[in-house]
Amino acid sequence: MKIAIFHDYFGAIGGGERVVLEMARILDADIITTDTDAVTKLDSSVHVISIGKTVKIPPFKQISATARFFMCDFSDRYDFFICTGNWSIAAAHRHHPNLWYCYTPVRAFYDLYQTFLSRQGMLTRQVFRFWVIFHRRFMERSVRQIDTIVVISRNVQKRIRVYHQRDAEVIYPPVNTSLYRCAGFGDFWLSVNRLYPEKRVELQMEVFRQLPEERLIIVGGYAQGDHASRYAEQISHDQPPNVSFRGEVSEEELRDLYSRCKAHICTAIDEDYGLTPIEAMASGKPVVAVKEGGYRETVLDGATGYLVDADVPSLVDAVKRVSEDPGRFRDACIERSKFFDVSTFDEKMQTLVRILGKR
Repeated sequence: MKIAIFHDYFGAIGGGERVVLEMARILDADIITTDTDAVTKLDSSVHVISIGKTVKIPPFKQISATARFFMCDFSDRYDFFICTGNWSIAAAHRHHPNLWYCYTPVRAFYDLYQTFLSRQGMLTRQVFRFWVIFHRRFMERSVRQIDTIVVISRNVQKRIRVYHQRDAEVIYPPVNTSLYRCAGFGDFWLSVNRLYPEKRVELQMEVFRQLPEERLIIVGGYAQGDHASRYAEQISHDQPPNVSFRGEVSEEELRDLYSRCKAHICTAIDEDYGLTPIEAMASGKPVVAVKEGGYRETVLDGATGYLVDADVPSLVDAVKRVSEDPGRFRDACIERSKFFDVSTFDEKMQTLVRILGKR
């Protein structure tokens, strides 16, 4: 069975890109996408086909990606199709049988609509409103062309029920836990996330501004030209001396940072799932996370770190508590990470695709 995976774009390295590449490897599938800027950074041998680049200015980036997927036709070249991300599901109308591995319904269209709207200027606010109205309607029609929906967490499963009135199976994204190790507990905390406003990196910076005796290294980039550009520039201008930005790093360097850090912190708004806490725990490192979204499915409060309110005092207190003795969480963290190991993902995804492909 020949399989193709439609993926929005490789504009920046993130959990979604790692999941797509793992999926392609285990299913021996080709990836069909738009922008391929970050593919080489991931050092992948997977066959990637580009159907053309996107416009770099939002929302024209999302519109152009959607248009390219809607117009493409690979129906006679593959036997089964998987859509990942959001805009790639526009290809579903002529590619069957298909499966949508959904990271989340478009949050700017639904639960974060007001948040995204508030970021717009006077001139762009009306453009944003029109884009959401018309693009959301089109995407909802695309969802109706999806045969099977699989989601990355129970958190996203609830959103699918609310916004699309569909049922979905949960298959947690994979982490190859065997690649991670604990090389001790160093003198720095680690934050790994794209530099998007939804990640609330400014909250992390304020926490460590109040903890000058601690250090924080922030790893992650952003796609040029999208809404993250302004945000990344803003937070970099308000950087306390004990916080440093590394940008995008190789997989080997990232695993090295995990192995040597003291602990991990994550603060995203109602995170869909969050791979980074699993990677940190696989490295034996405790996690301080806000008690929202997917973090509540992965971090065991009090055992593998702490889940706290998304405010500076609560996070400061949790960081202090972990820093007293981060090593005491080591064994529990490693054991917890095994629940999300790549072997489980591989087995479940291969079984599901094999069943669906025979229908």
